[in-house]
Amino acid sequence: MTSLKEAYDALRAYGLDLPEAVEEMPWGHSALKVRGRSFVFLNLEEDRLSLSMKLPVSRDFALIFDFTEPTGYGLGRSGWVTSSFAKGDEIDLDLMKRWIVESYRAFAPKKLSKLLPAED
Repeated sequence: MTSLKEAYDALRAYGLDLPEAVEEMPWGHSALKVRGRSFVFLNLEEDRLSLSMKLPVSRDFALIFDFTEPTGYGLGRSGWVTSSFAKGDEIDLDLMKRWIVESYRAFAPKKLSKLLPAED
């Protein structure tokens, strides 16, 4: 089973490996950005991991899971979804990575998106 810290590190590294992705730390949380636009927010606390992403294609599917909810601050109305995990929860890293890429594609210029493998 993956610890919250291991999951955070893996997802953060995956997001930062996308073309031109950078990290900023507003409000003490990790914001991964492409060309100045946030595509994922990651937050790790002692007993909780959360990540928020814009899912223009799979939002409705994502919301069937118990670990997801529309993102607060009005972002949920724009297709943002937050996934939250507690200690001991099983985290599907492959699914989270697919959602990170979907969110990245929502904000990255087309020429950067074309550098990624074709969508499934």
